[in-house]
Amino acid sequence: MIRKTFEPPPTERYFEDYHPGAVYEFGPFTVDEQEMLAFARRFDPQDYHADPEAAKNTIFGGVIASGWFTCALMMKYYAEDYLAHGASLASGGLDELRWPKPVRAGDVLRLRIHVTSARRSVSKPDRGIVHNFIEVVNQNDEVVMHYKGQNFFKCRNPG
Repeated sequence: MIRKTFEPPPTERYFEDYHPGAVYEFGPFTVDEQEMLAFARRFDPQDYHADPEAAKNTIFGGVIASGWFTCALMMKYYAEDYLAHGASLASGGLDELRWPKPVRAGDVLRLRIHVTSARRSVSKPDRGIVHNFIEVVNQNDEVVMHYKGQNFFKCRNPG
């Protein structure tokens, strides 16, 4: 079952609140064309990301968002809605990042997070490690980005 809210709120959330098997969904958020183009022109200046006229002659037939732009959009909602504000310590990294479908201006995206595992750290029992499978889905419920990630959180009750 997908949950649209995550209780407790981010300001009161700790490691103990992340339960394997839980699935959360945040959004929707709409891809803004000007933000998408500005990002591409600065950070990923390839024609199919940054030049609407030249992009017409690419395999995409028009401008698509840089995958890194999609990651940045995802991160905003991940940080605001999913991570524990105050108890989030860091990320251990991510694996298997994929962009299976292009994102275009006007797409309406949602962030879907599956908690795949959670365990208390053996070496540092005041924190826990949460593994997630993260998806970004569009208005047609098509996955446009996914990856596996991990985060470290403070424990509410340090052991």
